Amino acid sequence: MYWLQDLLTNPNSIAHIVALYAFVIAAGVLLGKIKIFGISLGVTFVLFVGIVAGHFGFTGNPAILSFIQDFGLILFVFCIGLQVGPSFFSSFKKGGVTMNLLAGGVVLLNIAVAVALYYILQGRVEIPMLVGILCGAVTNTPGLGAANEALQQLHYSGPEIAMGYACAYPLGVIGIILSMILIRYFCRVDLQKETEQIQHEEEANPHLKPFFLSLRVQNEALNGKTILQVQNFLARDFVCTRILQDGHIYAPNSKTVLHLDDKMFIACAEDDAEAITAFIGPRYEMDWNTANTKDVPVVSRRILVTRPKINGKTLGSLHFSSMYGVNVTRVNRSGMDLFASRQLRLQVGDRVMMVGPQDCIERAANLLGNELKRLDHPNIVTIFVGIFFGILFGSLPIAFPGIPTPVKLGLAGGPLIVSILIGRFGHKVKLVTYTTMSANLMLREIGMVLFLASVGIKAGENFVQMVIGGDGLLYVGMGFLITLIPLLVIGIIGRLYYKVNYFTLIGLIAGSTTDPPALAYANQVSSTDAPAVGYSTVYPLTMFLRILTAQLLILLMFN
Repeated sequence: MYWLQDLLTNPNSIAHIVALYAFVIAAGVLLGKIKIFGISLGVTFVLFVGIVAGHFGFTGNPAILSFIQDFGLILFVFCIGLQVGPSFFSSFKKGGVTMNLLAGGVVLLNIAVAVALYYILQGRVEIPMLVGILCGAVTNTPGLGAANEALQQLHYSGPEIAMGYACAYPLGVIGIILSMILIRYFCRVDLQKETEQIQHEEEANPHLKPFFLSLRVQNEALNGKTILQVQNFLARDFVCTRILQDGHIYAPNSKTVLHLDDKMFIACAEDDAEAITAFIGPRYEMDWNTANTKDVPVVSRRILVTRPKINGKTLGSLHFSSMYGVNVTRVNRSGMDLFASRQLRLQVGDRVMMVGPQDCIERAANLLGNELKRLDHPNIVTIFVGIFFGILFGSLPIAFPGIPTPVKLGLAGGPLIVSILIGRFGHKVKLVTYTTMSANLMLREIGMVLFLASVGIKAGENFVQMVIGGDGLLYVGMGFLITLIPLLVIGIIGRLYYKVNYFTLIGLIAGSTTDPPALAYANQVSSTDAPAVGYSTVYPLTMFLRILTAQLLILLMFN
């Protein structure tokens, strides 16, 4: 039985460490699925299983544990950056500015409450532990990793700040959901009216999404003009996918000449439909799918963009109409239909809707790739090139006045910023950033559980003693106040002053704490997708701020 004893107890054995991680992660993920009053802790339960394992003496070589912890953190934050990168900058447009300001207010108030408690308690809680409590209170694991990284730069040798994180996390999840319920009652929210408001706004606020209409050409000024000339006259983008002339239907191109009484089937942005109708002629009811065609059948197909060389090219630069004889009506990206304007840049993974003769569509499909197998292979080069430059960027010392030690973004901040930039601008340097949602989620979850298991195992030795004989209950109470007070203040301001719809507001609250269980609760309450929209609007900036401020708090306040 010596082999079994060595497997279970030898901290320098690779087999022991792998088995330990496998057990902690598997048990943590399974236990995390258990719901209490409809709330589960998810993969964060891996941290608590790791603490239990560490408490009973199951540990490993500290150098190996630290390596796995840091590598898991890098993988986690890099995949987050790739996911949020495409929407990071666009989230600041129009209504997103107000929502991001409110989310930024939550972040700042969280810090203000934490610092106020630190001074009220007259230094009873050290700054590193305070930051751990803060990260647990707002359920932000990357922030904990960033704080750990900053402490390593300062050669900190005190207690593991994961203890504070673990104490504050459970009530942090509950506090976020409780704040949503309290805001509903404080502000006397009528859920039915909120739903009707969302539906009314969707009807009254057309977005840049495809809109289809059939028109009869009755403007005499257009007689004898080409479709390209009409587009230039209008100064609005539209695509004519089919035209009926002399009793025949075919797919036109930009050089097709229009005549009075021609019938056109047009795709355009919804908010341009009225102007296009007024300029060309009245709407005309017609079933284009059953009508006769001139030479060959006009068909429509979705073509998948899989060729890396197409990544980042505009639709206008590919000349589908003039060179291939097909028209592009819309592009589906990540489940959302976008109007195919000439300025729209294609990305690997887009699904392009084409209309035209079958053989012409086949030629255009060869240009775009349309090979599903290509997307089954992840772009490993992009991931590790990004990680390499992220570590370089995170290692750059940045000097600030009044801070004795130069600030470094570290293993969390550097890869996060680089991955956001790659996710948004990678096509400009020929980097294909496409990964399927399942692949991104898999890499992200592996990174997270490796990080949480490492932190839990390292913190487990002294955790029970700290909770029972130390300040564990104090940490719990501090964390609950750090969670609840800012969310109530900002939530009421957002509701009463900015008039944010309640469903959007609770999505914003979940996003400002980067908390998936809270988003799940918000989705249960709402019959619309408004919570998901609010969550995704503020999530990128909030995640960035959580990671950055956790490091800055350590570097600015810890002596």
